[in-house]
Amino acid sequence: MSAEGGTKAIVAALAANLGIAVSKFVAFVFTGSSSMLAESIHSVADSGNQGLLLVGRKRSERQRTPQHPFGYGRERYFYAFVVAVVLFTVGAVFSLYEGIHKITDPHEVKSPAWAFGVLIAAIIMETFSFRTAIVESNRVRGSKSWVQFIRRSKSPELPVVLLEDLGALVGLILALLGVTMAVVTGNGVWDGVGTVAIGVLLALIAIVLALETKSLLIGEGADPEVEREIQRALESVDEVDRVIHMRTQYVGPEEMLIAAKIAVHHDDTAADVARGIDAAEAKVREQFPVARLIYLEPAIDEARRDEDTAATATDSPASS
Repeated sequence: MSAEGGTKAIVAALAANLGIAVSKFVAFVFTGSSSMLAESIHSVADSGNQGLLLVGRKRSERQRTPQHPFGYGRERYFYAFVVAVVLFTVGAVFSLYEGIHKITDPHEVKSPAWAFGVLIAAIIMETFSFRTAIVESNRVRGSKSWVQFIRRSKSPELPVVLLEDLGALVGLILALLGVTMAVVTGNGVWDGVGTVAIGVLLALIAIVLALETKSLLIGEGADPEVEREIQRALESVDEVDRVIHMRTQYVGPEEMLIAAKIAVHHDDTAADVARGIDAAEAKVREQFPVARLIYLEPAIDEARRDEDTAATATDSPASS
């Protein structure tokens, strides 16, 4: 994911959520709707989340230090995980509490025109934010499905913004339905039901985000097809006989570590091996600029050497 694309989506979502949060609070003051209050808190939480994503991106750009020799790229994963926690604790838990309270002690929705006007305006603004996230994601998604993109993306910002915006849109629709039913039936319980539905939705999104960002935070390797391409790049160098084993790990969204044990020809000199390692590293970096940390360990392929020795002995004339 390009840094510009992720930042653009975050800023668009932040601007939309700040405007929406203010309008929802105003509507809540006039209507007393718990759905509007839940949606207000939801927008405030989302605004804070976008702020956290921007902070994480900025802090990840710090130079590596002796204490952190691989840099601070994982700061972006940490802040994305914090976003999931905030979304659950602030958004989901508050909405569930407020919804259950409204169901047990329902009140009539006052001045519903305010609620309808604000919710419709919020849906329009959130749609533009969601569209921006979709456009920016499509630039890097390739042929992956949306589920694959969210699960396999190594950059956390766009998946987080996508799920937040999707949750915000669905939440607004649920709030609109809850308020509408409360006004039509004159029963404030429906307002509480809509609030509980928003809480459940936010909890589900928070769980998905937490699981995906936890996996990145612990350390994910490259996708299998990418590892196969890296192996082919290494083995395309003349001095490399084959890759014995290889490990990859993303130490940041745009920085991958590759450690591999490569088999070299047993009759190569140290200079030949050194040239081969340099050529192999250059080949991989040419195809995968994200591979900034490459460690190659040369080794003699004993199994291959034994096969060559056996073949030589078989081809040699028998001694008398």
